[in-house]
Amino acid sequence: MSRALSRSSESWGPYPLILAGAVVAVAVTLLVDPRWGGFALGGVVMIGAALRFSGFGGQLAVRSRRTDSVTLGVFGFVLVLTALLLENNALKGLLMSLFAR
Repeated sequence: MSRALSRSSESWGPYPLILAGAVVAVAVTLLVDPRWGGFALGGVVMIGAALRFSGFGGQLAVRSRRTDSVTLGVFGFVLVLTALLLENNALKGLLMSLFAR
C-alpha cells in the first residue's frame, strides 16, 4: 500500500509548488497591485517552464518536453512584459515606435 502511495505522490512533481505560486500571484493581483501580480504570475509560469525543461514533469508534463517548455516560457514572458507595460508610458512609446512605419 505504501508503494502505491509513494508512486502517486511522485507523479505530482513540482505541480503543487507552481499551483501555490499562481494562487499567491492572483491574490497579489486582486489585493495589492495588478502590475506586481502579473509580474509574479509570469515569473511562476516561467519557473514552471524551466522545471519542465529540466525534466521535472509530474503533472506539468502534458505534451512533449520541448512543446511544454516553449509554450510556458512564451506565455510567462508575455505576462511579464504586459505587467511591465501596464503603467509605463515611456516603454509603451518605445515599443509602439518599433512597430510604426
